Amino acid sequence: MAAERIQKLLARAGYGSRREIERWIAEGQITIDGRLARLGDRATPRNVIRLRGEPVHLNAIERARVRVLAYHKPAGEIVSRSDPEGRPIVFDRLPSMKTSRWIAVGRLDFNTSGLLLFTNDGQLANRLMHPSTGIEREYAVRVLGDVSPEVLMRLRTGVALEDGVARFEDIVAAGGEGANQWFHVLLREGRNREVRRLWESQGLQVSRLSRVRFGSVVLPRGLKPGKWKALQPGEISALYALAGLPVPPLREEGRRRSRKRSSHGRKFDWRRRSGR
Repeated sequence: MAAERIQKLLARAGYGSRREIERWIAEGQITIDGRLARLGDRATPRNVIRLRGEPVHLNAIERARVRVLAYHKPAGEIVSRSDPEGRPIVFDRLPSMKTSRWIAVGRLDFNTSGLLLFTNDGQLANRLMHPSTGIEREYAVRVLGDVSPEVLMRLRTGVALEDGVARFEDIVAAGGEGANQWFHVLLREGRNREVRRLWESQGLQVSRLSRVRFGSVVLPRGLKPGKWKALQPGEISALYALAGLPVPPLREEGRRRSRKRSSHGRKFDWRRRSGR
């Protein structure tokens, strides 16, 4: 078996994204055959690799199959492996794996619900999250306040936030009554609380926020909050294409793995709703 960079090897085994693993190497948390790993080091599953003193098990890496889950995150859960405040965490809801671990593709904040993807392929997760891929994220958002045409124009053209200029790729009205109005918005990046901060910059309050699509994956219809659905090979292949990665061998998930059998929801018809 050919040696490969340590960060790629561990990411492929599901221990984290390449960026995370590179940081662990720089911090001296990884050893190879008893010596500290350095950026650029290569290894194979035959090497003795330790992470924070604990052995990294890579013998089954070639047998591990790629898996991707679509999870309906409820508001009130944190996207973290642990929380000192004792709040519910998303990983507690996921099925266990023996040869790898789940990696969240991005995050949703504590009060945001909706679609969250998980995979055991760290390289895939890293590429899907990377800003250079420009993958669409679609959100349904309920806004409290008067949303004028001028506000929508500013949100489309760009607003200065504390971490730089941000904007929505598109905004489509989706109904509502009185002071509460629903919109569907598109982003191509994943900055912290970006949807909320954009609306708040215009003096408006977001009263509900849910992600309904990430790239080619739509939040499945009928998938209740706190439940997950395993993606099938065709859906996973589409994500690899979006990430610009070769598609590995894939195997269809058994029905018993899926908590719901309902079909995907529909992608929002942007052209029809925006009058294009």
